[in-house]
Amino acid sequence: MKDKPIEESIVELMTTCGFGTVVLPVSPVSGGLMHRMYKVTTDCGIFAVKHLNPEIMKRPDARDNYDRAEKIESLLEKEGLPIVPSLAVDRRKMQNTGGNFFYIFNWQQGRITDWNHISNDQCRAAGSILGRMHAIQPENIPRKEPALCEINWNGYVRGAKEQKSEIAPLLADNVRLLTYAVRELNRARASLPAISCVSNEDMDPKNVMWDNGRPWVIDLECLDYGNPVSHALQLALQWSGIVTCHMDPEKMLAFFHGYLDAYDNGFRSYSGVFGLAYTWVEWLEYNIQRALGACGDQTEQALGISEVRNTIERIRYIRSMEEEIRDVLDSRLP
Repeated sequence: MKDKPIEESIVELMTTCGFGTVVLPVSPVSGGLMHRMYKVTTDCGIFAVKHLNPEIMKRPDARDNYDRAEKIESLLEKEGLPIVPSLAVDRRKMQNTGGNFFYIFNWQQGRITDWNHISNDQCRAAGSILGRMHAIQPENIPRKEPALCEINWNGYVRGAKEQKSEIAPLLADNVRLLTYAVRELNRARASLPAISCVSNEDMDPKNVMWDNGRPWVIDLECLDYGNPVSHALQLALQWSGIVTCHMDPEKMLAFFHGYLDAYDNGFRSYSGVFGLAYTWVEWLEYNIQRALGACGDQTEQALGISEVRNTIERIRYIRSMEEEIRDVLDSRLP
């Protein structure tokens, strides 16, 4: 029996949840790398509907992670942070229709900033939002051994060669770099202070919309408790251009200015944990698996191949900029 087209599931979803009769067509919205988003107009209004990746939802811990994120989302709402929360129906945010899982949002006016034209003021505003989030309930926690990253790059090279995948030579040429990146990442994780707080490590520029200069954070399913030092550094780097391989230290500093004005735990040794910038190796591993067909979906596989290329290029760039960024972190933080 063939699966129902996703558009039909969305029509059924909106009616069942009481959001009105859908006015076709249901329009895909670009931007997501893991889930798929649709603009849905009904006779009651305009909504954004997120179809959660079925492969992600098969993971044994997926529902617990989403439940935790929903609770934190409600906390951020109460604290007045500028977020776009999912809508609850009968006190339930995640909806299940025909085995597909969805979140429904009011349609947010505004635009996501072009990655190549992010201003210092936007970096400062984003840093301030993250700082306000971290300031809600930070706490010192017992020190424990960090979850270390372990990736068998040579095993992936062999698997890619066996499949005659186009990513095989790219992986083979970069094994030494990727091994270095994992080592530096693990060293940095072991050096982090034992602090925990409410956080959103996915609050990069693609997940903040701007409406008349005002920021609104979207895509909140990654909300969790985490280390503020780790998330502040990684997001400062992303807002300053690491993702596009055009890093501007002034933007990184603007992000930190906004962040430290909102929340300051006294930590300044960010250069000593710079290896956290190599967290991209874990995104790389996920996309290698997608590229090698773990998802069983040609669209997902093609996206995996594209992201393998993009992510390796990004890791190369981070390595080339490492000393310069460390120097800025040592000499110019507020």
